[in-house]
Amino acid sequence: MNRFPVIIDCDPGVDDTAALLLASRMEELDIRAITTVAGNVGVDKTTDNAIKVRHAMGQDIPIYKGADRPMFRDAVTAEEFHGKDGFGGVEYPQEITNTEIGEESAWDAIYRIAKECNGELVIVAVGPMTNIGIALSKYKDLPKYIKRIVIMGGAAIGGNVTPSAEFNIYVDPESADMMFCCGVPVYMCGLDVTLKAYMTPEELDEIAALGTYQAKLFRDVMQNGLKKYLGWGFKGVALHDPAAVLYAVDDSIFETHHVGIRVETKGLLTAGKTVTDLYSDKQMEHNAYIVTNVDRDAFVEKVKSLMAKF
Repeated sequence: MNRFPVIIDCDPGVDDTAALLLASRMEELDIRAITTVAGNVGVDKTTDNAIKVRHAMGQDIPIYKGADRPMFRDAVTAEEFHGKDGFGGVEYPQEITNTEIGEESAWDAIYRIAKECNGELVIVAVGPMTNIGIALSKYKDLPKYIKRIVIMGGAAIGGNVTPSAEFNIYVDPESADMMFCCGVPVYMCGLDVTLKAYMTPEELDEIAALGTYQAKLFRDVMQNGLKKYLGWGFKGVALHDPAAVLYAVDDSIFETHHVGIRVETKGLLTAGKTVTDLYSDKQMEHNAYIVTNVDRDAFVEKVKSLMAKF
């Protein structure tokens, strides 16, 4: 087994919570830090939620607080989906003993850890890309210390916050475009694949039936989102962020294409759109990879097996 160092950059967030719980049981991941960013809710709340989930993970992982707003825009949140607390309105079931976070900013921690890892660091970013954008702006040599970046964000077709843009990219399109242009291989797990990586109510109940409080937390934080997805006509709730984490460890159950990706930052109707040549006769520089499909049965079984490890 090849274990590799990773930073999980996130904005917990209900599916961020599920992703962190899964990551904690992946033996391949050497989680060096959790960095938080404003997105689903404000950064104070995403950091508080990261502290809760770290406790559930059962690992003493450093947490570094990041950006409280996008680099050049006003803040946008998704409280209507994740709840005002970002935790789906779920009460955390246990007393938390470790509430400490690191003194460094998220972007400084990213740079320091990347240098310590001698070019082997993988960043899994499942929130807006603001921390990465700031780090790239501040440290011009950062790209040579990052092996790859796996993100949940974007879409070749469609969006979920506007007709053309996915939330994580829409919140801070400038930072996202900087990331795609920085020279580090970026693997985009966007709506094209994550909407196919869903779990039904029955499958979530199977997770909870494992009996641990982590398994019940996994199920419970997804319930408000599940209701919304069922109301929209889906068969279950999309596990957006868990899909990116699983992809970082094992891409064998996914379909991936080497493509060009840029982010629209100027458009009135298309701000935050990830523009790709995947379906175009006109080719761009192939600077990234887009994930378009997943074996859902294998995905669900992987989630179940990981949650059974608690």
